[in-house]
Amino acid sequence: MFRFLVQRNRSKGRTQQGEASAQQVIDSGRRIEPSVQSNIAYIQQLLGSPSDLILREFTIGPLKHPCALVAIDGLFDRKVLNEEVLRVMLSGEWQQHKELPEDGDQLLQMLQQEVLSVTDILKATTMDELMLEVMSGNAALFVSGSHQALTLSSQGWKSRAIQEPVTEQLIRGPRDGFTEDLRSNTAAIRRRLKDPNLRFDTVKIGRRAKKDIVICYIEGIVNPELVKEAKRRVDTIDLDDTEDSGMIEQWIMDSFMSPFPQLQSTERPDRTSASLVQGGVAILVDGTPFGLTLPLTITALVQSPEDYYHHWIIATLMRVLRMIAAFIATFLPALYIALVEFHQGMIPSKLAFSIAGSREGVPFPGVIEAVLMEVTLEVLREAGVRLPKPIGQTIGIVGGLVIGEAAVSAGIVSPIMVIVVSITAIASFALPSYTFAISLRILRFGIMMLAAVFGLFGIVLAYIMINIHLVNLKSFGVPFLTPFAPYLKKDWKDLVIRAPVTMLTRRPQMLQTDDKVRMNTRGDSTQ
Repeated sequence: MFRFLVQRNRSKGRTQQGEASAQQVIDSGRRIEPSVQSNIAYIQQLLGSPSDLILREFTIGPLKHPCALVAIDGLFDRKVLNEEVLRVMLSGEWQQHKELPEDGDQLLQMLQQEVLSVTDILKATTMDELMLEVMSGNAALFVSGSHQALTLSSQGWKSRAIQEPVTEQLIRGPRDGFTEDLRSNTAAIRRRLKDPNLRFDTVKIGRRAKKDIVICYIEGIVNPELVKEAKRRVDTIDLDDTEDSGMIEQWIMDSFMSPFPQLQSTERPDRTSASLVQGGVAILVDGTPFGLTLPLTITALVQSPEDYYHHWIIATLMRVLRMIAAFIATFLPALYIALVEFHQGMIPSKLAFSIAGSREGVPFPGVIEAVLMEVTLEVLREAGVRLPKPIGQTIGIVGGLVIGEAAVSAGIVSPIMVIVVSITAIASFALPSYTFAISLRILRFGIMMLAAVFGLFGIVLAYIMINIHLVNLKSFGVPFLTPFAPYLKKDWKDLVIRAPVTMLTRRPQMLQTDDKVRMNTRGDSTQ
């Protein structure tokens, strides 16, 4: 025991020492030196002299003033540096008309204000500040004799073209989606919302990745407390890197023990823009096409952007169908188990005889039969996702048909069980939120176990437990069951029934927005 404690303390000490050294490298306040060679040597030592480090040394002026450009290959636009920086600085035209100062700081100032034609030029005084810009795709310009350096906007890496979202397919609506490029995503929102009050607050997170995160909201509409809380939670993120917005979602959600999503994940700029107009907040992460919108309520999980592009009667019908599909995807297998194993008297006589005949010769009870088929379906679904797209579709369709038919022919499961599992799978596919569908799949197995033990009473018990959990669940201070509980009558216009657009004159009451009027149909701004 003593040896274990000693080893634990030693490993803890090494971990703390490693964290301290890493923090020292990252937070070092080394200032830029007037010697160009000294700065280049430090950068090479810091990066380990990588093969993608571009160093271009040159001189300008009659005094042959040493200068150097530093950039990372693959992250910068060569055309920008060649045409707007190097060619301009090395040409003798501007030097003939200007008297170059001997002081390095003055020369740097002149280059920034009178010579270089790059759009965005900033000054850096520390190597940490400079290296963050270089690793972000910008170039650094050193001038001998100056304690500062210029960072030149030259980002130019290749990015994926704008394509239709994969996880949020629509019949009617825009076809563009987010990409991995953060600026393309913010531009897509700007193109839809030309409101000067639209705010993009950029935050860098990740001790080593220093990844850009943009918090989007419309000032004057959104509740300032919601923005403040979102920024506070983002500021608490302490990770080396955030590869995807899902990591941020897990960090800032209210309850990590809940199986339900508490932030809306979306690939669609139109859905993000609609959330901002309603008074929500969006979070975009560099390097991922999935953004987050908050807060989230359970009603938003069965709604689709397409609901607002169709006639209100069609949209209402689709919402009702999705809610029925959510109920089927959650409770149908458990209902089958309860009725077959405990409450046969509740089944109509002809249907009961049909079920009994189909289950003749099946060696397993209903619960084992249901669990076996559900697990098989989940494995097929996961295999279809991981395999290449053409093969995955084939596995999902052919595999399901072949295995189901073979299982029935072998007498392992009954045909009625195959029908129940198929209807359950189709119902889960009808839900517009993929994460919500996964949550219901998780709950389905727990409800099936309760139904196998207690019958219909177990299903009722599970339903009560789920509702108790949902009533206590919140998303950034907004109750998850709003506007059911708490009851907000005005928000029912856009709940199960999607009222005509002319009646949706006010923003959701649950968001407590500063500007509550969405449209003015009476010519009165005070309605």
